[in-house]
Amino acid sequence: MNVTEQQREKWKTTALQRDSDDALSSFRDKFYFPKHGDESALYFCGNSLGLQPKTAETYVREELEDWRDYAVEGHFHSRRPWFSYHQWFAEPLATIVGAKPHEVVPMNTLTVNIHLMMASFYNPTPERYKILIVQKEFPSDRYAVETHLRFRGFEPNDALIEVGPANGEFASPEDIIEALRDHGSSVALVLISGVHFYNGSRADVETITRVGHEVGAIVGFDLAHAVGNVELNLHDWDVDFAVWCSYKYLNSGPGAVGGLFVHERFAEMRSLQRLAGWWGNEESTRFELARNFTPSYGAGGWQLSNAQVLPLAAMRASLEIFVEAGMENIFRKRDALTGFLQEVITDSIGDRDWIRIITPKEPSHRGAQLSVRFDRNGKEIFTALIERGAIVDWRTPDVIRISPAPLYNSFTDVAEFGCRFSDVLAKYS
Repeated sequence: MNVTEQQREKWKTTALQRDSDDALSSFRDKFYFPKHGDESALYFCGNSLGLQPKTAETYVREELEDWRDYAVEGHFHSRRPWFSYHQWFAEPLATIVGAKPHEVVPMNTLTVNIHLMMASFYNPTPERYKILIVQKEFPSDRYAVETHLRFRGFEPNDALIEVGPANGEFASPEDIIEALRDHGSSVALVLISGVHFYNGSRADVETITRVGHEVGAIVGFDLAHAVGNVELNLHDWDVDFAVWCSYKYLNSGPGAVGGLFVHERFAEMRSLQRLAGWWGNEESTRFELARNFTPSYGAGGWQLSNAQVLPLAAMRASLEIFVEAGMENIFRKRDALTGFLQEVITDSIGDRDWIRIITPKEPSHRGAQLSVRFDRNGKEIFTALIERGAIVDWRTPDVIRISPAPLYNSFTDVAEFGCRFSDVLAKYS
């Protein structure tokens, strides 16, 4: 069954009404959209690369100007001194992930930070040496985990617990909790994605952390698809550590600086092993270049090198928008926007039982992403959407991901996506 003109008009009417009521509608103008011909493309790929804030160019240019005008003196005399540049990010990042400012720091990239955290927090013993992840985890995380197991003399076939149902599909929250209770006495570390990259399901971070601690494990999270996307309260949920990238929902640019959370219970635990670098040394003695490393208080003690000012300038532009918009407003629109997208996609699919949404239906179990699985013709349909200016992404072997970002996507975008999607599907029964 194909979508009728009446359904399309209903989408458009609903979208216009919701856009008129949208408290964040003006934030769309703070971003640049890619072009499709003479018009803006429909952009639903913020889960892969967020759009560029219009102020990013200004902020990067200002740092280039200060580099030009001050050279090395810019560390202390530029308009935003580089020596302490990273400190500005503590408050907004803490708000976004639910932490205290000293528990977060922007630094490195996602997988580098995973390695740093595992160096400190994976401390196996002969009895407790296993690492628990989920099946079909993003490959980079698995590569990092397997590397550390082998560095410590373990074989992944023995020491890696991969949670998932017997049919090889995606792990549910219940699967993870059951696995923790079944294997808890042997688990040293739990590393789970806050939102799964493939099917868009949200992990129950609070419960996983609580049960992980009950069985004696350290619990960390990869928040690549969660940060800036879903509610997080890392400090109160007692998470041990978390890492993230900033180029997806945080709109900080390709290859942007990542981020790190370390719970304050570890803030002064100087006996904790780490791969140290000079910028993680206590600030008051950093330039004394002392022989012995004295870590800074909190997450900053895991820094390796001085702040990457030029890419951080782009991140600053985005985080200022988050602060202005307010996280509650972002989350409220996320649920409304994604819910509307679910309706539109469901209408477009109609009775085609070879297409289905695999992201959980409950808003509390997902973020701003819907993953649509195709038993056939998926790549053709993806290509046709791109040709029509609807930018989504393809995940091998059979999924199109569509992500409506509340800071810059509108309800009208969603209605128009439905029209283009249903046009593409009209040739398939």
